[in-house]
Amino acid sequence: MTVTTSAAEAAHTRIEPGILYFGTPVVLLSTVDQAGAPNLAPMSSAFWLGWRGMLGLGAKSKTAQNLMRNRECVLNLPSDALAAAVDRLALTTGSDPVPARKRERGYRYEADKFGRAGLTPVASETVRPPRVAECPVTMEAVVEAVHPLAEGDPKQRGGVLVFEVRVQRVHVHDDVRMPGTEDRIDPDRWRPLIMSFQKLYGLGPQVHPSTLAEIPERLYRGPDIERSRDQSSRANENRFTNGNQR
Repeated sequence: MTVTTSAAEAAHTRIEPGILYFGTPVVLLSTVDQAGAPNLAPMSSAFWLGWRGMLGLGAKSKTAQNLMRNRECVLNLPSDALAAAVDRLALTTGSDPVPARKRERGYRYEADKFGRAGLTPVASETVRPPRVAECPVTMEAVVEAVHPLAEGDPKQRGGVLVFEVRVQRVHVHDDVRMPGTEDRIDPDRWRPLIMSFQKLYGLGPQVHPSTLAEIPERLYRGPDIERSRDQSSRANENRFTNGNQR
């Protein structure tokens, strides 16, 4: 390979953006607080490997505190049609009082996040936090490990936590399933909501055939899928009344 340093090098300009949100799916993360009431928080610092997910959260956020305490959550994936509902949760927090850093950015306390967003909580099967009925994809998960971020930097130490979660159940709307299959999502039907530099977007059509798509999806199936089948159902323990929803 020959490295060029003339016109090709000049094609880039060095910048220092405050965030690096080049485009990731939005997740509505549901947890329960110390009183057992549900909380719902939008986030997009997430990625998946098999049936494991990595979630980046501010250590002082209500969601992070709930995850540390209860070790359970639901990752609800909204479609682009739910953009307005997600945006209604912007600048809200389940923490009372509002943390100073969030207060400076204009956040306010909201007791009923589901009501604020106009979304419907439904009971999960294996965890206490409810799922979001309107989200085409919901994934029940438990926390397997917590990894502190930037521990070597005194200015950032203790500020961000990365939660490794293991998915136990995946629920989807039938209209995003691939026809003729039991367990596959049709990427032409599934339209995730995307966060890119603090703005909300949808997806366009496929731009190019993918060589990776030629690999049968069954070859990616890992042991966590078999393990998920052994999780006992907790559906009867997940009945939330209107009086304690948050």
